[in-house]
Amino acid sequence: MTPAWLTALAWFSLGIAFLTAGLILFDIYIHGFRQKMWIMELVWPITALYFGPLAWWGYVRWGRPQSKRWQQMHGDAPDKRFPATVSVGVSHCGAGCTLGDIAGGWIIFAGAFEIAGLSLWPEYIADYTLAFTLGIVFQYFSIAPMRGLGPREGIVAALKADTLSLTFFELGLFGWMALIQFVFFPVEHLHPDHAAYWFLMQVGMVLGFATSWPVNWWLLKRGIKEAM
Repeated sequence: MTPAWLTALAWFSLGIAFLTAGLILFDIYIHGFRQKMWIMELVWPITALYFGPLAWWGYVRWGRPQSKRWQQMHGDAPDKRFPATVSVGVSHCGAGCTLGDIAGGWIIFAGAFEIAGLSLWPEYIADYTLAFTLGIVFQYFSIAPMRGLGPREGIVAALKADTLSLTFFELGLFGWMALIQFVFFPVEHLHPDHAAYWFLMQVGMVLGFATSWPVNWWLLKRGIKEAM
């Protein structure tokens, strides 16, 4: 059985995450701090789904100053230090991965898909496929407008910029998922209908953020990926 303390912690963490995402959306659409790059209006609240209040801190510090309203009130947005630029880049990649992982988890659970008696293997396939697709879409709508690229050139540039980034994000998450499956809950496996499953996925996404961070540093230094 899932420990009661873990279930309680999971509901608390998920509640804080959704509250933070809601606050960011409220700030963007009601307070009017619309982002110059519209895709970031999705990235910030999605990042809050696993980083919670830390995503709010990052949004206030680096996201809100990118809005037209903030700049009308305070002038040009302050320059970000390179580590902050890397972190924003990872959050951009992580948003597509997060949506893919959420959708993949529910699809595999609803379809009761298994390979060798385990749902983990088809979940890896579904999660990576959806994360890759959504990650490239997110990157396309960032890199194509910034570089003035057409659809074909934009897709190629998005593939170059985000393939390694999202792959390393998923590697961090997948390693954690393996630990959940084989070490933490080897007998009674957790499923997406348990709050504890999504809390542990929050932890996995933070780990994915960490494993993707050095790759994003390299991609930005090489000019393969655009600074957000």
